[in-house]
Amino acid sequence: MVAQLHYSFRYIYGAGFACLRKILIVDDSPAEVRLMQSVLDQAGYPSVAVHDPMRLEQMIDVERPILILMDVVMPQRNGFQACRELKGNAEYSRIPVILVSSKNTDSDKFWAKQQGADGYVVKPFTTEELVGTVQKLLG
Repeated sequence: MVAQLHYSFRYIYGAGFACLRKILIVDDSPAEVRLMQSVLDQAGYPSVAVHDPMRLEQMIDVERPILILMDVVMPQRNGFQACRELKGNAEYSRIPVILVSSKNTDSDKFWAKQQGADGYVVKPFTTEELVGTVQKLLG
């Protein structure tokens, strides 16, 4: 029975089904990634990270995250661009995206919403702010 259930999940969700509950962190700063992973881990949310925003879609295809936490200020491709591109792609548009940034103006938050972001957390954040925003989007 377990093998049959395992096969069913693989068939429905693909080979990465075991990773369904993972959160993908996209940030070029290893220190910020470690901080977010620590906070998420303590709250019971496993996570994986990518430091290069150009590899975002590749990581999504491999890890199949249930949510994405993404920095705004990154080289080559900023979080606003990446979010807009994800939300404009039918394959990725349903994945909730929370932008996590030190940019704290109302216009930054407005622009994030315009790009399709589902949430916005300002750095430095508290554990409650980050986990609360994740919980709000994951239900």
